[in-house]
Amino acid sequence: MTDKTDAHHSRDDGLPDPVMEGPGLFGDAAPAVPAPVPAPQNTSPYRVLARKYRPTTFDDLIGQEAMVRTLRNAFALGRVAHAFMLTGVRGVGKTTTARIIARALNCIGPDGNGGPTADPCGVCANCVAILNDRHPDVLEMDAASRTGVDDVREIIEATRFRPMQGRMKVFIIDEVHMLSRNAFNALLKTLEEPPAQVTFIFATTELRKVPVTVLSRCQRFDLRRVPQADLAALFARIAEKEHVRLSEDALALIARAADGSVRDGLSLLDQAIAQGEDEAEIGASVVSDMLGLADRQVVFDLLDAAMTGKPDQALALADAAHARGADLGLVLGDMLDLIHTISRLRAVPSLRDSAEMPEAERVRGTEMAEAFPVPVLMRAWQMLVKGLKEVEMAPDRRAAADMVLIRLCYVADLPSPEDLVRRLSGQGGAPVPSGAQGGGAGPEGNAPSALSEARSDGGRSGGQEGPPPLRMVAGTSVAASAPAVASAVAVQEPEADAAPSPTPEVVAAPEPQGPVVPRTWREAVALVKDRREALLHGNLRNGVHVVSFAPGAITMRMQPGLPADLPRQFQKVLESASEMPWRIRLSQEEGEPTLDEQGAEIIQFQRRTAQAHPLVKAILAVFPDAELGDVQDHALDEYGLPPEEPPELVFAPLDAELLDEDERPSDPGLSID
Repeated sequence: MTDKTDAHHSRDDGLPDPVMEGPGLFGDAAPAVPAPVPAPQNTSPYRVLARKYRPTTFDDLIGQEAMVRTLRNAFALGRVAHAFMLTGVRGVGKTTTARIIARALNCIGPDGNGGPTADPCGVCANCVAILNDRHPDVLEMDAASRTGVDDVREIIEATRFRPMQGRMKVFIIDEVHMLSRNAFNALLKTLEEPPAQVTFIFATTELRKVPVTVLSRCQRFDLRRVPQADLAALFARIAEKEHVRLSEDALALIARAADGSVRDGLSLLDQAIAQGEDEAEIGASVVSDMLGLADRQVVFDLLDAAMTGKPDQALALADAAHARGADLGLVLGDMLDLIHTISRLRAVPSLRDSAEMPEAERVRGTEMAEAFPVPVLMRAWQMLVKGLKEVEMAPDRRAAADMVLIRLCYVADLPSPEDLVRRLSGQGGAPVPSGAQGGGAGPEGNAPSALSEARSDGGRSGGQEGPPPLRMVAGTSVAASAPAVASAVAVQEPEADAAPSPTPEVVAAPEPQGPVVPRTWREAVALVKDRREALLHGNLRNGVHVVSFAPGAITMRMQPGLPADLPRQFQKVLESASEMPWRIRLSQEEGEPTLDEQGAEIIQFQRRTAQAHPLVKAILAVFPDAELGDVQDHALDEYGLPPEEPPELVFAPLDAELLDEDERPSDPGLSID
């Protein structure tokens, strides 16, 4: 008996021995039960920040003001739809919004007598059960793992029964675009005419994959990406609750890396807090190392070195960033993003005063926007876009990134086509940059060598034989009285019959010397284009109606939406080109149509004329399905208008005799004998 008892108590399964409660079978006294050992503190598993701070009310949602306003009004008016379609990128709150709607539909208030409300109490039995994911009437299904028609049939079967605990049955289907075609078809009829106590809430990141027959039966909400400023403010509040300090630059880096996703940002914030546990304040350097990014100032220095043609400095900065663990492919991506920011600052000067712009972009970005012209920024953008593809395909990412930086540095001092033609035609005495001879490609790379060859050939004597002559073919773009050289191509051709010429033959359009005074409105607008003010030229061409024009005085009407400083910019360009004062006055009179509207009228007139031509009519009669294409008139200028001709002044000969009043004919068609 003792052996059996000992054998009974010596268990090998690792479970605690059973404790006998009450008196023994034979009246024995109950054994003393040892006092329970208190459980150690903080044994509950850690909850990540994305789950710990998940919104529970509509007020907690950030960046979705339009959707929240619509849902609040729907609950206030009792016009809540029976099916919702929530779409947006990952981590913006689609599933969270679905759960809030489910609580709002089933909340009964603290007293148990409440109805559907946009502000669920959070303390009633339904709210607590939904928050804990254990409400029997709120069913969530992941369509990514349950895609078949049988899964949808289970939902359809469940809609036939009344709710067990709550007021409404709510079916939340996440990633609904993953359902199969048959599953969508099986759901259509129930989705169109569901029972009164059923609500469907769908969430998807790929709205284009959802059939339109399903979309037409749902009320759709597009959840926007959360702005970086809102994300940074949210992360700062959460860090304060977690008793952690992060610098503003660190929060800005996390918000930028989140790319509008709250969940991604909270995951990065969780990781940053773990990275800097031993530090009093988590700085931007810790976050940069965690994300594999270079410091923002390093990106500015790197772009400045590349754009100013300093390869040694650019490669040294790239090596230092690589040594700190930064991926040079991501560094090039940061440079591309910085070029985009600088281009926006140059195109929209009002962004320089925006509160959402970080301090580094506001200060150094503004300086670089004023230093680098738009063509240089566009060339750097295209080279970086191509360079990023090369980095992804190259076997050695670091070597490919170095080659992209070297290419940027050596192309930085290449002359523009206009400067090249000006130098070749002898109008500019500046030497060709040294980097242009080794870093150019195509016409831009060949032209400097041709220029040096022409200069060396120009110093030879007339009787000395030299290389075949260079013939320059220059394409010009002439607008009114302000011609401008557009491009130049150097072509070296041997001429067998012609004797070698000691100097190259250069054919280029001469540039206007001295001030240029426009005589008409069209000439004034074309002058703005020749001064490379593309944005101002587009606004004048499309949105300004001239009321009166005279050299030095313009009266015009601006369409709504144009920049308020447009007259000042226009006046500045005109005074710089004409070297005379101009006065521009705004008026509310109708004025002439814009240049684009005038050109459109002429094109329509020519189209009607072409349609009325007998030959065109005969062709359309033979081919009934044929259509008249675009009618082009090469005699028209870029505005679609016939070229302007200045008024000619007709003077009488010096030996002409004056006529008396009675000798002048009253009718030009009549002659006096």
